[in-house]
Amino acid sequence: MTLRLTAGDLTIHRIIEQEGPFLPAIGTLPSLTPEVLAENRSWLQQANALDKDDTLLLCFQSYIFKTPHHTILVDSCIGNDKPRGRPMWHMKTDDTYMRALAAAGLSVNDIDYVFCTHLHVDHVGWNTRLENGRWVPTFPKARYVFGKQELDYWTAENAKKENPVYMDSVLPIVEAGRSEAVTNDHALGDHVRLLHTPGHTPGHVAVCFGKNGDDAVMSGDLIHSPLQTRYPEMSMMFDVDQEQAGKTRRSFLERYCDTKTLCCTAHFPSPSAGRIKRWGDGFKCEMA
Repeated sequence: MTLRLTAGDLTIHRIIEQEGPFLPAIGTLPSLTPEVLAENRSWLQQANALDKDDTLLLCFQSYIFKTPHHTILVDSCIGNDKPRGRPMWHMKTDDTYMRALAAAGLSVNDIDYVFCTHLHVDHVGWNTRLENGRWVPTFPKARYVFGKQELDYWTAENAKKENPVYMDSVLPIVEAGRSEAVTNDHALGDHVRLLHTPGHTPGHVAVCFGKNGDDAVMSGDLIHSPLQTRYPEMSMMFDVDQEQAGKTRRSFLERYCDTKTLCCTAHFPSPSAGRIKRWGDGFKCEMA
């Protein structure tokens, strides 16, 4: 299992919290037919992206990018002690995430920035931790970077109906004065840039790294399964705008196809990161 990667002058660490069966492929990908699944079953199983019961196998992880200037964590995964609808995430108390962080030679105090591609449950969980009954920033020295469009969207949604994810993993960061709400094309120094990738959520962004072009990009939930690289228009049931997500995915894959850019995916099975190549009318990610 590859947990440490390099690209250009970047060092990249994968911090895995969970990896394994998630949901049935049929239904989770609404446009996926039994016939198309049958055509692709063999290579998906070989890639550990599908199990014998046709359940999607996903990895839930953060990436830490060390540039010459900063140590940046992208997407803080699931978290502990939080009420969640999915049993494997509900009120977790394990030390898996923190052990993975320590295994990378890092502590919570080493993180300069936390970037969130979007504000879904499995991407913001370790933004906060429970301390004496209060949610406090897990990474006490970090600035947390939220896309303003994404933050505004979930603030409005929470106003309609209280969202526990927003209340325990986003709002405490804002109230602690640790957040920055930025535009969808925000840049940090000469090594970090956001790329607006709407569809999964309205303000979803990918995070691009590298001084002279994109040496690496963290794609967030733009792509969940390798099957979606083969068929970019195949969206997930969780996409707010499935048609837009498909268009954005194809544009993203075309942008990075046959380039040096290392695509770091949020949920592909290990090793999770690779380079985009063409495959017929679609694409594939050749793992690093």
